[in-house]
Amino acid sequence: MVGSSLWGLSRALRHTLALSALLLGGLATAQTGAIKIMVGFPPGGGTDAIARVLADKLKDQLGTSIIVENRAGAGGQIAAQALKAAPADGTTLFLSHDHTISILPLVVKNPGFNPSQDFVAVGGFATFVNALAVSGGTPVKSMNEYVAWIRTQGGGKGTVGVPAPASVPEFLVKVIGEKYQLDLQAAPYRGSAPMMGDMLGNQINAGIGSVPDFIENQKAGKIRVVAVLGGTRQAALPDVPTFAELGLAGFEDVPYYGIFAPAGTPQATIDRFSAALAKVIALPEVHDRLTAMGLTVGYMTQQQLTSREHAYAQTWARIIKASGFKAQ
Repeated sequence: MVGSSLWGLSRALRHTLALSALLLGGLATAQTGAIKIMVGFPPGGGTDAIARVLADKLKDQLGTSIIVENRAGAGGQIAAQALKAAPADGTTLFLSHDHTISILPLVVKNPGFNPSQDFVAVGGFATFVNALAVSGGTPVKSMNEYVAWIRTQGGGKGTVGVPAPASVPEFLVKVIGEKYQLDLQAAPYRGSAPMMGDMLGNQINAGIGSVPDFIENQKAGKIRVVAVLGGTRQAALPDVPTFAELGLAGFEDVPYYGIFAPAGTPQATIDRFSAALAKVIALPEVHDRLTAMGLTVGYMTQQQLTSREHAYAQTWARIIKASGFKAQ
């Protein structure tokens, strides 16, 4: 009886301590274990590099190890499903851009997650733009030269790589083709890293992806970015014109990067991590590094990221519907 009473007391004590840890901020429990930040794309891509820059400094702010885990596949869908299934205790987070959170639910009938029900925003840290780049094996140095080259080399037909099927870059391939009266076909990849590999190997002569995906090889002269989306030129690419400058307006609503947690994560946990994120991106070395990678760095609160995600999804819902695309 004494042993049973002690066992019952022990269970009650453990339960009380667990609840207390959550109320004080689940991230605090990570003092004895790492926090995992999932990335839905392979190592070597832009999103992976961004996650590792942040993780290196977040560990100092939070006083615990931060592990970046690549759960690549299906445009981030695998990682998103894993986030949905993860415990809501602040030990598993998801760093993602617009494609997985805002676009996938519009183009996949059953993605296995519902962002508004299964996830909660933690905080945002940047926006970015997509761009069209050509491989170093082409003589192309500008958008007009690319259009002329496709017309002379391929009879007006061309293939453009995109990091994921039914992604914003894939829809942009169609829009650009219509604008310049070219027969452009999208070639979907499983992330930006394999797409970049084929561009560097001249297996494909053009690709559309985020500036962070392209920036290092652009600086090295291995590819050439010929146009960017968004309302203004990018600080990392000041000589590259926007599509709006070239006559293709309507794509000034730029995508975002943010961090998300499983629904039900305690608010104290979210607030603590969000505050740490704000401090990290304000560090000059982090701000400068992310800017050099092609991001426009700026902190978004939980509420601001939620609003940003909803507005972006609504914009692209209209564009996707107008394109005639049917969810697969």
